Amino acid sequence: MSFHNFFGLPPVIGMLTSLGYLQFFGCFLKKTHNRCIAQRCGDEEEEAQLGEVVAFDVFNKIARAEWDTLLFFYGVVLCVGGLGFLGYLSMVSEIMYTDWGATNANIAVGVLSAIVDNIPVMFAVLTMMPDMSTGQWLLVTLTAGVGGSMLSIGSAAGVALMGQAKGKYTFFGHLKWTPVIALGYAASIYVHMWWNESYFT
Repeated sequence: MSFHNFFGLPPVIGMLTSLGYLQFFGCFLKKTHNRCIAQRCGDEEEEAQLGEVVAFDVFNKIARAEWDTLLFFYGVVLCVGGLGFLGYLSMVSEIMYTDWGATNANIAVGVLSAIVDNIPVMFAVLTMMPDMSTGQWLLVTLTAGVGGSMLSIGSAAGVALMGQAKGKYTFFGHLKWTPVIALGYAASIYVHMWWNESYFT
């Protein structure tokens, strides 16, 4: 059952409603704690056991989010949707998954996800919906995830971390680990195709 069907609300409105409930809950905890302390103000031992309540503000955490990072992801997903609407993704799917073969195409998806980003690349593959076996779907999931980590811009975590680290974690700092990650990428493909051979039929 989807979030939309359960609450009868679009996902964004449902998410904001949930955040609003959390905000009210934080307020409730702070108020009830203060009232409890006021009622027992004469007993220092009980007051020490209750401890201090630090009010949490959900929207304060959201306000600190990197909006340029969020807009980046929104932009790339919007671009993929536009390419799918114009029919370019169908052409790419025909070239990659028909001419190259599913295995080569899925390995290329991993390399491409390191350059673009694994979220829009995987979204594009899901939009293309090529006819593949279970093993190939597991392979493209693996390659998009591991291959995206070859460059810092290739994974959502890398982009978010660069935004938060402020110069401590950089593109070139990550680049020195690319050969090791590429070796792990090749090894993970080999192990997957050997271990899950039965899923490729």
